[in-house]
Amino acid sequence: MNPRRIAVVAGDGIGKEVIPQAVNAVRASGARVEFADFDWSADRYLRDGTTVPPDGFAMLQRDFDAVLVGALGDPRVPTNIHAKEILLGMRFRMDLYANVRPVKLLDESLCPLKNARTADVNFTVIRENTEGMYVDVGGTFKQGTPDEIAINEDVNTRKGVERVIRYAFEYARQHGRKRVLMADKSNVLTHAHGLWQRVFKQVAAEFAGLQASHMYVDALCLQMVRDPGSLDVIVTNNMFGDIVTDLAAALQGGLGMAASGNIRPGTTSMFEPVHGSAPPLAGKNVANPMGAILTASLMLEHLGLKSEAQRIEQAVVAAVRERKLTADVGGNMGTREVGEWIANRVAS
Repeated sequence: MNPRRIAVVAGDGIGKEVIPQAVNAVRASGARVEFADFDWSADRYLRDGTTVPPDGFAMLQRDFDAVLVGALGDPRVPTNIHAKEILLGMRFRMDLYANVRPVKLLDESLCPLKNARTADVNFTVIRENTEGMYVDVGGTFKQGTPDEIAINEDVNTRKGVERVIRYAFEYARQHGRKRVLMADKSNVLTHAHGLWQRVFKQVAAEFAGLQASHMYVDALCLQMVRDPGSLDVIVTNNMFGDIVTDLAAALQGGLGMAASGNIRPGTTSMFEPVHGSAPPLAGKNVANPMGAILTASLMLEHLGLKSEAQRIEQAVVAAVRERKLTADVGGNMGTREVGEWIANRVAS
């Protein structure tokens, strides 16, 4: 098998610190991959006005098996136009329609819930990634006046809803999961989420071995705190997925522990830790690299390099249990030191 080609966009802020640690962990695993670095970032935008080169997205799809992204956002670019064009550009232009967020508690000490065990927090959220409120359809009327009107449209297509729901059921089957839960607000958003209801029932009928259920999203938030062990695979729309995955991150130790993938089966997919660029933390060697390292593990698993992915995750688990941690999760080590410890553990 030829080496897998990985495009690396470290981005802004702490992304430039945590992504090198993720790359080091992958190299330590012995995975047959080749990395290529891209300087798409606020620095590049401020230097020459480039967000993404004209053929950038086509090049990624043509020449690479996956993209590893750090974080994007910089106060020197108040509009964050570069972040929008790079990150949302990848999701929309590359049609990465399934955002996959594994929510896995690696050690009981990380969970804010009392008496929580690792087995109690082990589910996956599948978020629709290319539609909903985030398509930027809408506008303003009489802006700046007392009669101002602001509208954002919630776009849901049959194609978009069906493919992400089908992906959730296929993910559950492939990963040995038993239950798929769809979260919406169809009691209020009767048109848009009525579509989700109809499609979910139709797709669920094709997967007789899996239990299908539904919760309104507010009830789901309650259940995530009260009884996360009852959850297995959750599928929901773009905005609700964005919200509930941050709540889910708290259950596993915070945003610094959370990994994600932006998937379109059969083509180049993009992987990014859940946290943002955190400008106040940048350059201080304090950011938690574990989310980025676990994201790299998720990427390797997606590429079929499962043994290497498992070695990386096991090294992160060992780091947590031996308290080789940054301050956000109760440790006293720096970004580089934690990353080096994990890479050495992977290589041993």
